[in-house]
Amino acid sequence: MVIETFKDIETHLWAMANKLRGNLDPSEYKHTVLGLIFLKYVSDSFQEKYNQLVENGDDPEDRDEYIAENIFFVPESSRWSYLVDNAKKPTIGVIIDEAMVEIEKENDTLKGVLPKNYARPELDKVKLGELIDLFSFKIGGKKNQEQDLLGRIYEYFLGNFGLAEGKNSGSFYTPSGVVKLMVNMIEPFKGRVYDPCCGSGGMFVQSARFVEEHAGRKDNIHIYGQEYTGTTWKLAKMNLALRGIDGDLGKRDADTFANDLHKNLKADFILANPPFNMKDYSLNTEDVRWKYGTPPSSNANFAWIQHIISKLSPKGTAAFVMANGTLSADGDQGKIRKAIVDEGLVDCIMTLPPKLFYNTQIPACVWIVSKDKKKRKDKVLFMNLTDMGSQSPSARTVTELTDDAVKVISDTYHNWKVNNNYEDKHGFCREVTIDEIIEKNYVLTTGRYIEMEDIIEEDEENFSVKITRIKDELESLFLESHNLESKILAILEGVELDEN
Repeated sequence: MVIETFKDIETHLWAMANKLRGNLDPSEYKHTVLGLIFLKYVSDSFQEKYNQLVENGDDPEDRDEYIAENIFFVPESSRWSYLVDNAKKPTIGVIIDEAMVEIEKENDTLKGVLPKNYARPELDKVKLGELIDLFSFKIGGKKNQEQDLLGRIYEYFLGNFGLAEGKNSGSFYTPSGVVKLMVNMIEPFKGRVYDPCCGSGGMFVQSARFVEEHAGRKDNIHIYGQEYTGTTWKLAKMNLALRGIDGDLGKRDADTFANDLHKNLKADFILANPPFNMKDYSLNTEDVRWKYGTPPSSNANFAWIQHIISKLSPKGTAAFVMANGTLSADGDQGKIRKAIVDEGLVDCIMTLPPKLFYNTQIPACVWIVSKDKKKRKDKVLFMNLTDMGSQSPSARTVTELTDDAVKVISDTYHNWKVNNNYEDKHGFCREVTIDEIIEKNYVLTTGRYIEMEDIIEEDEENFSVKITRIKDELESLFLESHNLESKILAILEGVELDEN
């Protein structure tokens, strides 16, 4: 199959690959497909270098020649041409598994990363051979375009698998428009970039792309990440390898709260989309990260926020997605939010359009916090993006942030930061002083500061979500009440009454 253009190729390949899925669940099938795309990529990169060495009269089997250019060495039985030759055999699943094992043996950074379950009985071997044929395309004589296309296909498939998996997809995929927005807001040109819940690595890929688009080098940024889910951690490792990005994601998956893999890291830029309203997490009440207050065990939102702030360098900036409830929650969460505002860390609050995320309908926002606010220390920019979503061409039930929308939003923010022709715009953006935030009891809900016609206030939640939150809060209050009751009874038992 020869492809002359990128136009519509992702859509075509997805439709064909999805047709071959059979009865496999998307959560299983994604590893089958993405593993093959990765194998095709490393094999093509190897083959290009192999051909150059042959032309120059050098030894094409010399591993050092590939290591010197950060190219994975691919053994003969793992090369794509070998898989194509054997694609119609009933043993093709075993052949692919062995190919993955051999690649891991030759490349230390891939050990334990690649999928090796292609021989399982439920995977139709005829369809597996057809998948190999599907990805055996060529770009008509355009150097390096095939590798670029494979990287794009990998991203596109991640997004579509996210859509197919719905609510279960959030652990590995954040919509590209949201990622682009955060990257364009904080502009990670040079320095350490960190994501404490990195999913499949989309924040890092977009950061590297941002640097290259602005005439920089992607090795100007140094990547640090952590991921809780093992299969997702592997997706991230493959995603970075596809883009030639060298990152430290730890030796394996790990819980950010219970086992911080980057304890001493101070990052210049932090990008994150933590799981919303997570409970039953590893909460150590004595943790040094809880500078602004101990977060409640029933909700990890402010645990994530404080963890992120704790990782910022003295001039660091972070952009992260949060549930809108963080803007108005009271109790312990409200006290933590107050302390963060008083510290002068909150730079910008943006309420996102509805239905951007495949995995949740909970209203969401983006926080930008900075330790380098300087003259903006007593001001916060509020932005209402609720009407800036466009209908997604890939899914009728969700919206997306287009590149044009991202540019308008990020330009507005940067103009405000440097006081360059910025002005408040009705219904869209407004500069607010800390004094006004204090007057509103430290609530950061955008609707409190920007007049929004025909828009429900951002802190109003989906009914079922609200009921769940209230139930969790009541359980916490009941427990506290019971503890106080026990203490009062204990005190009263020690009191001697004067019966006279």
